[in-house]
Amino acid sequence: MSYRPSRRLRKIAVGGTAVGVLAGMNAPAIHGYSAAKYHEYKINQPGYKAEYGHWDRVEVPEEFRVNAIHAALLRTGKVLLIAGSGNDERNFKAKSFKSVLWDPAENTFREIGTPKDMFCAGHTQLADGTLLVAGGTARYEKLKEAVDRAGGAMLIKNEDPDKPRNFPKGTVFANNENGRSFRSEFAVNVPRAKKTADARTGEVTVTASEARVFVQSLVKGEKGIVNTAAQYEIQGLAGEDGENFYGLATKLGLDKKDFQGIRQAYEFDPVAERYVPVDPMNEARWYPTLVTLADGRVLSVSGLDDIGQVVPGKNEIYDPGTRRWTYTTERYFPTYPALFLMKGGKIFYSGANAGYGPADEGRVPGVWDLRTNRFTEVSGLKDAKDLETAGSVLLPPAQDQKVMVLGGGGVGESRSSTTRTAVVDLDAADPRYTPGPDLPEPTRYLNTVILPDDTLFTTGGSRDYRGRGGSDILRAQIYDPADNAFREAADPSVGRNYHSEALLLPDGRVAVFGSNPLFGDAADTKPGFFEQRIEVYTPPYRYRDSRPSLGAGPAAVRRGGTATYATAYAEHIETARLMRPSAVTHATDVEQRSIALDVEHGEGSVSVTVPEDPSIVPPGWYMLVVTDDEGTPSEARWVRVT
Repeated sequence: MSYRPSRRLRKIAVGGTAVGVLAGMNAPAIHGYSAAKYHEYKINQPGYKAEYGHWDRVEVPEEFRVNAIHAALLRTGKVLLIAGSGNDERNFKAKSFKSVLWDPAENTFREIGTPKDMFCAGHTQLADGTLLVAGGTARYEKLKEAVDRAGGAMLIKNEDPDKPRNFPKGTVFANNENGRSFRSEFAVNVPRAKKTADARTGEVTVTASEARVFVQSLVKGEKGIVNTAAQYEIQGLAGEDGENFYGLATKLGLDKKDFQGIRQAYEFDPVAERYVPVDPMNEARWYPTLVTLADGRVLSVSGLDDIGQVVPGKNEIYDPGTRRWTYTTERYFPTYPALFLMKGGKIFYSGANAGYGPADEGRVPGVWDLRTNRFTEVSGLKDAKDLETAGSVLLPPAQDQKVMVLGGGGVGESRSSTTRTAVVDLDAADPRYTPGPDLPEPTRYLNTVILPDDTLFTTGGSRDYRGRGGSDILRAQIYDPADNAFREAADPSVGRNYHSEALLLPDGRVAVFGSNPLFGDAADTKPGFFEQRIEVYTPPYRYRDSRPSLGAGPAAVRRGGTATYATAYAEHIETARLMRPSAVTHATDVEQRSIALDVEHGEGSVSVTVPEDPSIVPPGWYMLVVTDDEGTPSEARWVRVT
């Protein structure tokens, strides 16, 4: 990528003005220095850092460089980077699945044993500080030109009310009339048929059960295609089993085969630093969204299922107490929908999403009541067609109930993108989006991070789909909700688009990972490569002369309770926030939220009170941060809200 001077540099290095500025700064003369060298000099000046912040590259040993598809901050202060197969089919076929644990305080790394391909899974923070990871990849997509065997969904029926049955991967289904045979790609369990008796007559009715599995033809090419509905015998079954168990399928063709999801779920233990298997989901999911509810349970929605179709509204809830999943209210969303827990336990869908699904279904923002399944649409959004790959965030503090959407693009590989931002006040009688300030340029894949001083840091993205045409955007900005305006921040040096993520660290810095462009040059002639470099942004508040700090105090507090901490800065502390740690992927982070606490000052101490509303403060571990009268935040301390 060619060098592009920062916009701050361009502002001053024009004509003779640059000479005067340089003289005043006692800087080296421009003569003999390239623009890049001057830029490097300038961005490292104390005054520049104090106004715009600063970026640093993290030294990552080669053996720990991974394709970071997911990033989650754990209660230990470490960051879990999940690659799985890392969008590399060679890794998938070799069953090479990776996760790396990074300690940003010590800059140490550790590889974590990864049992399944968690590439494009969903994740959320649980009340006990573990990270729930659910779903991932069962099969990579195959474009039409690469599909050499007919295949698709086969329904396996069971008419036996007394016998469930498991069919292993490789089970063969044959139809003697059309001469076609198909082999299952995965194991599948078919439950027993349902038997009911009429209370009056005693007559017994048996209703067949069914389960679905992806199958492929035994032969290559067009000879395996079936375009009509047919019934298939299951090879190896005879007698009653042969009658009771059979397959049904309609079209089994050579069309494009999408990614397929898995049902497996795990809790990552941040202390033992390992994945612990839990009950699998009822539905296979690839690109699902997981969001924590007010009672600590977890809602899982959308994703591509075990035959590569968007899960048709079959949502489910995970109970950490039983480690089991149960179905809940049905509602359809495209993949990775941005869902936020709001007051009263309702869910707000900002309209932002990360991809798969038809352009005319599940794209409209709205408030979803899980209990009644009522969905109230929210209108007023400019460029509503450009919500795929958009960013969205619950603005700080969470009590204000305002959600912002930023940028985005058209459905699929559309070249469309937008500068639009908009804010909706969900406490209003009739919530509607109202325009916010425009982004500096049309942007997809924008990463947005809540800072502890109640501002938003936004960075990266690209104008076109997956950075096509060399369209990565090397700029960052800070949004202040109080002023409803952006201000400039230091420019990053690494482009970030698809499969990128950013999160807040306990010390107040922002770490940025990943990027998966289609191409490696602006002419789109070279294949892209996955960006494995890590950059860390240090905001301007870290360059002030002093910052407050918290001393001794409790590590846990109940909702509605008060906790007191020793501090030498008591009279200067103005605000306190609980910052929920991020779990982010595809520039989508529905976990992060900043919660305002009531503050009381004592002599040599400060007391903070946590709101009682569980829909504002879901149970879990939070970073407690206080800010002083200059808006400078302290380093966070971890507190568990019970």
